[in-house]
Amino acid sequence: MDTWLISDTHFGHEQMMYFRDWNGNLTRPGFTSVEEMNEYMIDNWNSVVKPGDHVWHLGDVVFGDSKIHWMETNWKRLNGFKHLVAGNHDNIPMICAYQWFQSVDIWKHFKEFNILCTHVPLHQGSLSRPLNADGKTSAENLIWEDAVNVHGHIHSNPSPEGPYVNVSVEQINYTPINIEDIK
Repeated sequence: MDTWLISDTHFGHEQMMYFRDWNGNLTRPGFTSVEEMNEYMIDNWNSVVKPGDHVWHLGDVVFGDSKIHWMETNWKRLNGFKHLVAGNHDNIPMICAYQWFQSVDIWKHFKEFNILCTHVPLHQGSLSRPLNADGKTSAENLIWEDAVNVHGHIHSNPSPEGPYVNVSVEQINYTPINIEDIK
């Protein structure tokens, strides 16, 4: 059983093919339709994820007016047990009501890898020294000391300098990345 990470699939989001990065380049060049984009990501997902694996999707799963229909029709086609770290475009009440994910969280810390998964990259100060309510650092609160922040949200734009890894689909060839390959 493997653990995989991916972010920002934006399944069904036709406008994604026209978005541009900070340098003015198309974020998702090469797709002629949203259906082609969706199928490419489904094929790539299933090329690495096996049915018993776990996939942590770091937010912004599906987008558009037909998202419920798309999820009900296609979500089961994707291998693995799916978990969500919610993104800014995820409708949490809807996602929970339809039970598409094994779990829904705002962040996930993999202690064994010292990886903190979030949708948006966190400020580096948030990664190194969590504080007590009194503003002082204690050893038991240093769970994120030297953690790598695995995130999405910024698509094809580069991560901030420091301990960051961007797993937006545009950064990982639209294919989930094994957590073992992060560190």
